[in-house]
Amino acid sequence: MSGLGFGGEVAELYARFRRGYPTGVVDVVAGHFGFTRGDVVVDLGCGSGQLALPISERVGTVIGVDPEPDMLAQARRAAAKRDASNLLWIVGSDRNMPELGRVLGQGTLAAVTIGQALHWMEAESLFGVLVGLVRPAGGVAVITNGAPLWLQESGWSVALREFLQTSFGWRLDATCGTDEASQARYRRELTDAGFEVVEHHIDYEDVLDLDSLVGGLLSAFPVEELPTPERREAFAARVARALAPETRFTEHVHVSMLLGRTTSPSRPRR
Repeated sequence: MSGLGFGGEVAELYARFRRGYPTGVVDVVAGHFGFTRGDVVVDLGCGSGQLALPISERVGTVIGVDPEPDMLAQARRAAAKRDASNLLWIVGSDRNMPELGRVLGQGTLAAVTIGQALHWMEAESLFGVLVGLVRPAGGVAVITNGAPLWLQESGWSVALREFLQTSFGWRLDATCGTDEASQARYRRELTDAGFEVVEHHIDYEDVLDLDSLVGGLLSAFPVEELPTPERREAFAARVARALAPETRFTEHVHVSMLLGRTTSPSRPRR
């Protein structure tokens, strides 16, 4: 999970345009793992802090881990705006969790949360490490926050996918872990690692205007292919033509939570 292209201006666009998580998500996670003000939570693949920040209101400390320093810079700014002082930000990835565990100690974490980032990681080996790091009744929360803008069932999403594939020659079929097959695999791998897994789901609608849609789209561009600022207006106009006559775009967002909890004393797994 390194060199993913989320640095520079892409990180700024990500922080500005990527939607956060519904309040109910944090309610479910906090309740399931019994968060207290003395707990420590790691948010792995934290990005610009969309999940780490609301979780920090429920626990003693949140450690946000991400491989992109520019993402962490955005997260620090967001935390400063909230006067949130109980967050630490570390450059790292799933591969660094054994080292982090040696620093924190076995069985010390209330939970490790992974918000729509597991598709960048080696899930099976990661879960085997995490089962030794969490306290009894703690665990792992794998959370998705809806399919990508261009992989939804609405007419405008289909038109957007066709526009992007034609314009850039991309094959856009990666689901970012939101599809049923990926969810089933994650559940199986959590179970194999020693977690007891339950599922929770939240569905909601979000309505985007053109600026929000284009901003969210640009936040997913590889940094080397991001249209330059002077070309953004023309790019937005091309998107608008491709999606005409729609000017407001309704997303039907399906949030999936896989909550893997351990009820026995934590122990390292090989």
